[in-house]
Amino acid sequence: MQEQDFNFLKELVEAPSPSGFEQPAQRIIRRVLGPVADELRTDVMGNVIARLAGVGENLPKVMLAGHCDEIGFMVKYIDEGGFLFFAPIGGVDAHLVPGQRVHVHTTSGPILGVVGKKPIHMMETKDRETVVKLKSQFIDIGCGDKAEAEKLVAIGDPVTFAVGLERLQGDRVISRAFDDKMGAFIVARVLQEVRRRGAPPVDLFGVTTVQEEVGLRGGTTSAYGVNPDIGIAVEVGFATDYPEMDKKEIGEFKIGKGPIIARGANINPVLFDLLTATARAENIPFQVMGAPRATGTDANVMQLNRGGSAAALVSVPLRYMHTPVELLSLEDLENTVKLLTAVVFRIENISQFIPN
Repeated sequence: MQEQDFNFLKELVEAPSPSGFEQPAQRIIRRVLGPVADELRTDVMGNVIARLAGVGENLPKVMLAGHCDEIGFMVKYIDEGGFLFFAPIGGVDAHLVPGQRVHVHTTSGPILGVVGKKPIHMMETKDRETVVKLKSQFIDIGCGDKAEAEKLVAIGDPVTFAVGLERLQGDRVISRAFDDKMGAFIVARVLQEVRRRGAPPVDLFGVTTVQEEVGLRGGTTSAYGVNPDIGIAVEVGFATDYPEMDKKEIGEFKIGKGPIIARGANINPVLFDLLTATARAENIPFQVMGAPRATGTDANVMQLNRGGSAAALVSVPLRYMHTPVELLSLEDLENTVKLLTAVVFRIENISQFIPN
């Protein structure tokens, strides 16, 4: 990965964007895609929609969607001691939260805090084996009382883990919020690559959607607005190449072995075949996931939008999803960009995706 692309990825994943508070990330997307897109707009939900015009008439509309929201927390109550009580935004594992550093994102900027925890010395044996419910956990920002805390923090302020992107060995990196700002990054990179190659044979829409973690909300509204003929969701997928993962239930997916292409009821079979054939032709490694039901991604809502569209799901294998230490391979990101860019130029018309 080139340095400028790595810097873009780092800036994007480190920008705070819990569901409903995505605009710090979306501002980065708009800045990057402004010089690339023929049209660029933000809708009332906060989705950013970039269009690259194709050459010709009656072109298929292709929508690439990656959601830019992340899991997090929201301040719900400030007690008399100045401690902040909070609720989760999205699917947060209560096991992981105590002892973490967090940022409370206020109107004046981020404030560092810690999620407090009773010392193990002072816990009963039974309490050591019990997960503290999120509603009983609290953030300490160092204030002495409620009045001092209220000068800094407001009810409804969003909170994120106070960690960013770091390198491990080789091309492995860790960060919070790869789910799914990594997908938003890929969508933006595909538009850059398509622009570099020249006008595509489709009208291409790159959409960084909002509020996916709380119900596919931005994907639903943006798909209705774009009304694509073909919709491809770019997501993270469960890597199973580490201890305690059940391959019999999920499948076998490895970091560094290429994007995961879903196959099943949520996926147009012709589009699946096109994706896999393109990967083989371009010598791009890929993995296949069986998805017998709805995938729980923006591919759901794109498939069922209006009269329906040809939908697909392309995922990047990710370890430790919904933790502050999500892990992926930069090569997998690059191969996903290559695959989706190549597929765009292999689409001819919408009728080719009608199953026989």
